[in-house]
Amino acid sequence: MSEVLDFLLSALSWILLVSGSIWCIVGAVGILRMPDFYARTHPATMIDTLGAALILAGLALQATHIQVVIKLAIIYWLILISSPTSAHALVKAAYAGGLRVRADGPTIGLPSKRERDAQAKRAKEGNE
Repeated sequence: MSEVLDFLLSALSWILLVSGSIWCIVGAVGILRMPDFYARTHPATMIDTLGAALILAGLALQATHIQVVIKLAIIYWLILISSPTSAHALVKAAYAGGLRVRADGPTIGLPSKRERDAQAKRAKEGNE
């Protein structure tokens, strides 16, 4: 009975490890195929959150000590908190720095902060 349980646990662990690896590869291809910086941040954060979750879950099933499982859970918690936060900060900094969204891409080209400031300055000069 123990051998069957060990086999099932190992099989589930390998399924999680392989699916997490495949998810990371698909996300990497997604990064290459996206048209601009803003669209590329989406697959980049998906790789971090779901790909890492599957891989860490597979590793946790292979662990023999509870301390290893706890450490893997802490690692995933840190990834879960930091990945979306850092992606948001990068996108916000890029937008504030004037990086435009591609008009021919899947998103609408919005004016950057510099362009909005220049428009406001022109409007103010026009009113004087």
